[in-house]
Amino acid sequence: MIEVRDLNIRFAHDAPLVVAGLSFKVATGSTFGLVGESGCGKSTVLRALAGLNTTYDGEILLDGTPLPPHRPKTFFKRVQMVFQDPYGSLHPRQTIQAQLLEPLRNQGIHKPLSVVGEALESVGLPRAAAFRFPHQLSGGQRQRVAIARALMLEPEVLLLDEPTSALDVSVQAEILNLLMDLRDARNLTFVLVSHDLAVIAHMCHDIAVMQGGRIVDSFDAAQLRAGTLNHPYTRELLTASEAYGEGPAPQVELA
Repeated sequence: MIEVRDLNIRFAHDAPLVVAGLSFKVATGSTFGLVGESGCGKSTVLRALAGLNTTYDGEILLDGTPLPPHRPKTFFKRVQMVFQDPYGSLHPRQTIQAQLLEPLRNQGIHKPLSVVGEALESVGLPRAAAFRFPHQLSGGQRQRVAIARALMLEPEVLLLDEPTSALDVSVQAEILNLLMDLRDARNLTFVLVSHDLAVIAHMCHDIAVMQGGRIVDSFDAAQLRAGTLNHPYTRELLTASEAYGEGPAPQVELA
């Protein structure tokens, strides 16, 4: 579904590269994880995939078709993004209903208001939430709204930028399980960015490790859970995560 070829990103013409020579493929219906420490460039890659960062070299292909840096409007019917902070990504002065209808308005799609209630129920929220404002919802509920909004156009791909890192630990697993259920029910393709190896192990089929703007290691989820990792930086990342209680726990079940 997604192929990235020799992606290079810099923030100014004469600035150093922040992402250098990235190449990877994401199979249809699978979840691909990019993991690394803060500042390694993983969210920058996600923004380039989403068309939010247009200053890159290399190729990004969607379902075999090369994408221009400035995406056409139709692209956003196929690819949507869920951001890290659900409060920051929702308009504080608009009702949930207005925000769920906005993607449809942008694409000139007319549907009955009942689609809002259906979308909310699909992410485990009551229909009455449509008439609330973001500040009247919990962090987990706001992220469910953000997911519902991303699904309003029935996309094929969701780009997930640390979707649980701003949430309480108690609700993180609920959001991850919701995402996996939606992926399986709708045959969605995910690209997930995270610094948390437990999240990566829980969600992803294939994983790439970034360091200093480059992919330094890649492996599948079984190798991560087994701990059979070869690159020194990957082993260091795993050890650090386990020391802080973020490592892949034995009880975590992969999708």
